[in-house]
Amino acid sequence: MRKTPDDEAARQGLSYYPWWLDNLADDATLEGAAMNGTAHGAETVRSIVIKARELYGHQDFGYAGDFGDGGFLEIYDSSVHGEPVKVVVTVTRNAAGKAQHLAVLHRPRNAMLLFSRLMHRAFAGTPVADHFLADDES
Repeated sequence: MRKTPDDEAARQGLSYYPWWLDNLADDATLEGAAMNGTAHGAETVRSIVIKARELYGHQDFGYAGDFGDGGFLEIYDSSVHGEPVKVVVTVTRNAAGKAQHLAVLHRPRNAMLLFSRLMHRAFAGTPVADHFLADDES
């Protein structure tokens, strides 16, 4: 089967927009390997996810869909400043169907640490920056 430019855009995640990003519970939480602690609140979670998507060079999806009762899963390859990174996102819905809890795994470790430092810089001067590694931390 011949790939079209639209197929390539979809594969790279350029046309993908996560349904849950505009359907976050008011008290949504986000945790991740690249983070210190847990981010709380829909606006904070949304701002982190939007900034993360800006840092990704692409998103090559292996899977994005429902799993189990009330779960949603995304698995994709990406890059951050040229460093390859694999990402797994789990989204748990609450009883109202809103995204309640997100957990994000970045690997390998060197790419995850780079991502965390870039996120710290992006949120410098805000409380969100405290969730990520400063340049002088390991």
